Order: sequence, then structure tokens, then C-alpha cells
Amino acid sequence: MLDVEAGLAAAVTHFWTLRASQKERQAATGRQDAGNRGAVTGGKHADGFVRLIADIVKDAGLADASIRYAEKKARTLPGYFRPSKEWDLIVVSGDRLVAAVEVKSQVGSFGNNFNNRVEEALGNATDFWAAYAKGAYTPSARPWLGYLFMLEEQPRSMAPTRPIRLEPFAVDDAFQGLSYAQRYELVCTRLVRERLYDAACFFTSAANSGRQGQFSQPNPELGIRNFALSLHARAAAFARLK
Repeated sequence: MLDVEAGLAAAVTHFWTLRASQKERQAATGRQDAGNRGAVTGGKHADGFVRLIADIVKDAGLADASIRYAEKKARTLPGYFRPSKEWDLIVVSGDRLVAAVEVKSQVGSFGNNFNNRVEEALGNATDFWAAYAKGAYTPSARPWLGYLFMLEEQPRSMAPTRPIRLEPFAVDDAFQGLSYAQRYELVCTRLVRERLYDAACFFTSAANSGRQGQFSQPNPELGIRNFALSLHARAAAFARLK
């Protein structure tokens, strides 16, 4: 299989370099968005991650695969609790859905966005599997569902959070005192172990060192290699069945 660690390093470099250039360009034109929004609204910063996932599928030998990640309509699938959902990448072979992948990142605003990201991940998976169970992707065999998430590595995302006290019900002790990075790691682990996603990839990267392609994978279970092996095996198995 291709060197996915090197591929992820290149995607990380692309992410941070493009974010910086987009923010600088907006500042130069005098139309800078508030906070980090100037980098977000430029788009395309996650393209490197999506292309890496596409390369994994190509490497598996699924010759007739249609790997869709550019045109929005081509990567939109029907839902069950909503009409449709736009995924970051889908893989189709003939009239069969092979895989769908969601790619997310978070830079800053950790407290404000953590619950939103978790709700998105849960809702997307729940809707996807409900649609599959009701036959929305017929005649597909069970598709592969993946989740890739990068968190900005900085003091605020790596520091322990304050204990959460609620009455009359208690918060899960597993979350108490965790940093936002550790919370995301726990969430991704549970998403996979509860079989909402076939694989998840979670890693952190700092803005400065990330431009040189540096990233950290705190949990091998959620590493890019495990993620790639799972997707590669699914695509390769599908190719053998053709």
C-alpha cells in the first residue's frame, strides 16, 4: 500500500499553507473576516486530505471506481431523516455505493464548536445507516463509512478542561478533566467501537510546524494507517467480487 503517513504530511502542509495564504490575501484586500473565518471562507484547505483518501481507493485496484469529491451534486447521497447529505468523498462502482467519507477540521473556538462537531458526526452516521437499512443505496452491499478529523494543536486544545458539574444527573466520568484533544480522541474511539463508522482517523497539528507537514497521532487505533488499511481492504474486496 502507498505511504499514507507521507501522504498525510503533504496534506497537512497544504492545509496550513493555504489557510495562511487565504488569511493574508483577505487582510491585503481589507475585507478580512472575523477571527479564523478569513481562512475558512476561502475553502479548499482540506483538499489534500480528500485526495489522499482517493489515492487509497485507487491503490486498492478497484478499476471501475468512480471516486467523487469535486462536484457537490456527484458526492451527494440520499438520507432518511433528511432528503440528502453532501459528503466530502464517495466511491461508486457501477450502480453500487462502495464508501463515503466525511473530512473535518477545527482551528480555534474549541469550546464553542466541540458539541457541534460531535452532533454532526453522530447525525451524519445515524442518517446514513438508516438510509442504507431502508434500501436507499440498493443494490449496494454494506458500504464503508469513514471519518477523518484534524484538530489544531495549541495550548488551549491540549490543556485539561474544568470539571463539569450537573444536577441531578452526572456527566460521564470518562470526559472529566480531559483536554479538547483527548475529548475528540474519546469521541472518535466510541464512534468506531459503536460501529457508527467503520474507521476514524484523528490527529493534531500546530499551525507553524504543520506547514512543514508535522502532525501527531495520539492513538494508533485512530491513526491514518489503520484508517487506510480498513478502506483499502474494503475497496480491494469489492474489486475481487466484480
